Amino acid sequence: MTEPDIGTGAPRSVQLLEIAIDALDIAGIRPFWKAVLGYTDEAGAEGPEDPLVDPVGQGPAVWFQQMDRARPQRNRIHFDLCVPHDEAPRRIETALAAGGRLLSATRAPAFWVLADLEENEVCVTTWQGRDG
Repeated sequence: MTEPDIGTGAPRSVQLLEIAIDALDIAGIRPFWKAVLGYTDEAGAEGPEDPLVDPVGQGPAVWFQQMDRARPQRNRIHFDLCVPHDEAPRRIETALAAGGRLLSATRAPAFWVLADLEENEVCVTTWQGRDG
């Protein structure tokens, strides 16, 4: 079966999700994404433009596609990354040290907004400080 019948109880085909980030400066933004996601180099691929993987195999692989010119508003991404509240400060600190920028902490500790050098954003979120 190649197409799942969602909600019918029918078997589902195997699928794998990967995330591709279009970038002008892959080597410049890759360290930020490695740090903020807590990812590692893919086995046998440790170069400055190679894919990143979740070390425990839960999250999707992240790879980078070289852009030849800036294309504002094309394929812009925004991730929400929920981590334990006591891990958030360390994750943010390592992401900033890896070239990221803090855009907002006004809703901390519910979430902080960070960006890589090309302004791709990620919200590092926790359960703390949420309404409801």
